[in-house]
Amino acid sequence: MKFSVQYLSFFVIHSDGSETDTTKRYKHYQTLTHEEYQDSELKEFLDSEFARIGKRKAEVNPISEAVPTKIGRFMVEPGHELTSNPNYNLFQRLRTAPDKQQFHMMGDDLIRIYMDASAVRGGAFIVALAKLNELFDDPFVFLLKCDFENKIARISDEHSLISKVEMAINARNIKSIMYPHMPEPGMLEEWELKIHQASHARYFEDFLKYVSYEKSKPEIVSDQVAEMFTEYMETKWPEAAAVAAAALEEPEVNEARFAGVEGIDELERERKQFELWSASEKRELQELWAHERVLEAATRLTAYQPELELKLKLAGISVRGHMADYGKSIHLASHNGRYVVVIEGDNFEFEKGVSPVELLQPDDISVVLERMRKRAEEEDEAAAAGGYGEGYPEG
Repeated sequence: MKFSVQYLSFFVIHSDGSETDTTKRYKHYQTLTHEEYQDSELKEFLDSEFARIGKRKAEVNPISEAVPTKIGRFMVEPGHELTSNPNYNLFQRLRTAPDKQQFHMMGDDLIRIYMDASAVRGGAFIVALAKLNELFDDPFVFLLKCDFENKIARISDEHSLISKVEMAINARNIKSIMYPHMPEPGMLEEWELKIHQASHARYFEDFLKYVSYEKSKPEIVSDQVAEMFTEYMETKWPEAAAVAAAALEEPEVNEARFAGVEGIDELERERKQFELWSASEKRELQELWAHERVLEAATRLTAYQPELELKLKLAGISVRGHMADYGKSIHLASHNGRYVVVIEGDNFEFEKGVSPVELLQPDDISVVLERMRKRAEEEDEAAAAGGYGEGYPEG
């Protein structure tokens, strides 16, 4: 994938600040034509980066909110054209710049918008127009930001040993925007752009105020589970759910309307319990739904996301599989007042480090359950005798 640069504007951002005061300024160094770029040091530095950015894959619905590469989509009001979006218009003016001077002016407009973003760091800001001649006649717009690297030095001589390098940049941590998005070679999405930034700071995407991002897959799953929970409550307490829904649409509805409605207190209690549970990072088993309802819900989720993961811990032991495995090869149960996870399969696989467990001739599960029952009885008897287990004599 070889991009041919048509124009490139190179800016340098300086950010001199403290906790109480931050001064940001930028300077335009050069705008290069295709011929000038071919003879510049930038060509060797950037050519491979353009190809890497073009090949980098991203999903409209990412696997998590923290992924470095996202797809943004220009926002428009219903019934309006794409040209009503200011960010889209800015990129289009860059794409259609007729000459070097116009491209410089459009690039200057863009960096002014960027400078208004919060937490802007010093570094090189590059705006480039490049063609992929093998596939398209129309060019792509690339925005690249290389933050200044701290504590970079070069070897000097045998006396001073090293000398500090000012305003050093590194291609390893380049943040980038590519427009339009190319999901596959030969395919363009005029409504979308691709943003990449590996750092936790999101300022490189935040300055485009009229670009939106789709929900991540975990967020979509959370929404679907919330919808299923609502369906469950509507089935369990139909009258109470109808009254509660009406109250949400009409906040001025008098609380007296709730009086005497069967199940309204239970519904509100379970709804609040669900909200607290779903917002928690670490959650416990809720023991609300029967196996059949959970299996139906898992089937609905995996119809949308076949590779959806199922991760849980029991007594500090991690279990990791797929949601589609629930009820098939992964089972959750209770036995003698404790939780049990049953995993079934055709063979075991052990990793590094030989252990005696690998020599086991497995018992039938009924034998294991009986062993667990006896152990629970022994523990109860020991507790009743004063808390002493085997090997701890009284007195």
